[in-house]
Amino acid sequence: MQDFVQHLINGTSLGSIYALIALGYTMVYGILQLINFAHSDVYMMGAFSAYYLAMFMGLQNSPGVATLASLLAAAMIGCSLLGLAIERFAYRPLRKAPKLNILITAIGVSLLLQYSAQIIFGADPKVFPKVLEDSVLIDFGAVQLKSLDVAVLIVTVIMMLALNFLIFKTKIGKAMRAVSQNMTVASMMGVNVDRVISFTFVVGSSLAGVGAVLVGMKYPKIDPLMGTFIGIKGFVAAVLGGIGSLPGAVLGGLLMGLSEEMVVAYLSSTYRDALAFGLLIIILIFRPSGLLGKKGVEKV
Repeated sequence: MQDFVQHLINGTSLGSIYALIALGYTMVYGILQLINFAHSDVYMMGAFSAYYLAMFMGLQNSPGVATLASLLAAAMIGCSLLGLAIERFAYRPLRKAPKLNILITAIGVSLLLQYSAQIIFGADPKVFPKVLEDSVLIDFGAVQLKSLDVAVLIVTVIMMLALNFLIFKTKIGKAMRAVSQNMTVASMMGVNVDRVISFTFVVGSSLAGVGAVLVGMKYPKIDPLMGTFIGIKGFVAAVLGGIGSLPGAVLGGLLMGLSEEMVVAYLSSTYRDALAFGLLIIILIFRPSGLLGKKGVEKV
């Protein structure tokens, strides 16, 4: 029983990170009906933004809350600017093009970021700086609650509360919901659609940056291909919860993290990556709209 509780803690911590990545996918899909496959590589760029800021400012040997805040800010700003550039120069010119064109472009941007990162940063993995001391806060024998897990949960909850406030309590959030419902009508009502879409990419990319720092903090190794599997898992989490649903993305991320942790604990670590593809197949067969997604009728 104690082992199960420990795996529950670990899975919740991992699932929180997946939820942050899934939110980026689901926000863009909710506005544009587009799967932004470059999102996982924006996340990777966020990790390198934080890494090089730490090297430049000499924070690699100064773990603490101030270091965490600095790296989060660097990753969020770097990812926001990159997400804004991708939307402006890659997706906006194709907004009225067939969906297949945009999908191919998203894959192309993803590959461009991956191989550009290998040229710029090098293909070898780098050790992420120590952000916080990993001390045991609560110890019940086999069950340990560590400071890194608590920090991940606190940062994730803060980000999700901030996102909820932004979407439901602000003017730009109301505009985002309007564009999500009907872009044409929102434009006729005076909403600046281009600005709303750009802002959506900025917010989603910022969440990817937060996830990148949290991953680097818990699993301190980064490389230009680090976004590949976590991007797939974040996408599966978004589909599991219901792509386009913010609560669904959070629920899907937590379920994804818990499932993966239990597979590793009670079956084999060999199957942890296969789990994502298995869940995706099951979801698409039995509940394509996801757990909290709404069934839509497509007019032809």
